[in-house]
Amino acid sequence: MRNRLFPVLCLILLSFLYSCKAYKPLVSSSTPDQSVQDYVNLYWDLAVSEMKRTGIPASITLAQGIIESDCGHSTLAREANNHFGIKCHDNWTGPTFTHNDNKRNECFRKYSRAAESFYDHSDFLKSVSRYSFLFSLNSTDYKAWAHGLKKAGYATNPDYPNMLIRTIEENNLWNFDRGYIAANLPPHITDTVKVRVINHSGDSTKKTIKFSNGNPAVSAHLQRVLENNRIQYIIVKDGDTREKLENEFQLLRWELSKYNELKNDFQLIPGQILYIQPKRDKAEPGKEYYNTVEGDTMYLISQRFGIKLKRLYEMNRMDEGTEPEGGKKIWLRSIKPVY
Repeated sequence: MRNRLFPVLCLILLSFLYSCKAYKPLVSSSTPDQSVQDYVNLYWDLAVSEMKRTGIPASITLAQGIIESDCGHSTLAREANNHFGIKCHDNWTGPTFTHNDNKRNECFRKYSRAAESFYDHSDFLKSVSRYSFLFSLNSTDYKAWAHGLKKAGYATNPDYPNMLIRTIEENNLWNFDRGYIAANLPPHITDTVKVRVINHSGDSTKKTIKFSNGNPAVSAHLQRVLENNRIQYIIVKDGDTREKLENEFQLLRWELSKYNELKNDFQLIPGQILYIQPKRDKAEPGKEYYNTVEGDTMYLISQRFGIKLKRLYEMNRMDEGTEPEGGKKIWLRSIKPVY
């Protein structure tokens, strides 16, 4: 009987090892149909943008997402857009998702899109005191961050730091910590990238672009476009110029500065969010308010949620030009109540 069982056990073990780089996700998952490469291609720009905003290494964010969401295939990732397994906790007022984890029917945060999970992951680490020592580390020292996350109690798996480090090194994710973008990365990462293309009539479709020798074979009028609060935006990358962006999106000279509430002579910064449509008067449904973290400004909050800065000040009964302290509640959809 033991001899008969041995081949079966071997097959089961091999099947496990070949799923998502052999790393067991922290959340239960389905059969993968998206590789690590696909996951990196979809989310590297978000991870880099969050690194520039908060200081968390992009490689750490990507590796955590790969492991904890099983390359985007965990139940939480598929049904709740929760890529980092963040539970509700007492201060969460947004949508929730019930899922069996360490206990039955645990409460997890639910997001309307994956990008919100990345934003919340950064803010979670920034706002919880036991992680504060991590932000004194260099954002290129992914090994120190990996061990620091375990020390702070992020995961119970004793091998968690090594899992992160192996994921980063096997996929060259450390490149992103040094500010390299897709065109600078090894071919196995940038083989294909899914982008949203806007044509001259304003319609947008998803398209897969193939890279050749590290250079995207994309004509001048194609550009990655994301959406927030039903507004289209881009993340500035190395090599972008105002003239180039204005030509690609057929924008008038004043539109980028007006839509993003910037001075007419503003300079582009890699990682910067730039809206290519006017921002709105309030956040999308489900985002009633935001708890600030150290370093937040009203302008950064207005850009993050796609809200006009003047309207954001009005809703929060604040004088224009003043800034919130860390831990302050900022109202995003209605005027702050008077207590």
